[in-house]
Amino acid sequence: MAKDDYYIIAYRLMAYLYSCLKAGEKQNIDYIYSLSDVPTYFDYILVNLYNDGYLEGIVKIPLLGSDYGVRVMPDVMITPKGIEFLQTNSAMSKAKDFLKTVKEVIPGL
Repeated sequence: MAKDDYYIIAYRLMAYLYSCLKAGEKQNIDYIYSLSDVPTYFDYILVNLYNDGYLEGIVKIPLLGSDYGVRVMPDVMITPKGIEFLQTNSAMSKAKDFLKTVKEVIPGL
């Protein structure tokens, strides 16, 4: 696995949002956007997590010459379905193990 793997970025995002939810803290939108250096790839991840029902608070914005842009709303949250996916999916478990081996720090965890 690489640091820019889909499941690594998805795990970091969802674990961060779950941590914020449990602590009753406001999400840091700047931190969320810092999870990937490639905006179109990150938009792809966000839209798919949203479409799969794992996140709420993501808005698709139609753009000229492109399919869409994505905006993370200030009230972005992980859903109960997202929490279950985070805790039970084997790819997410591998992402978590990978991040532990590279001593990746996730704020709030």
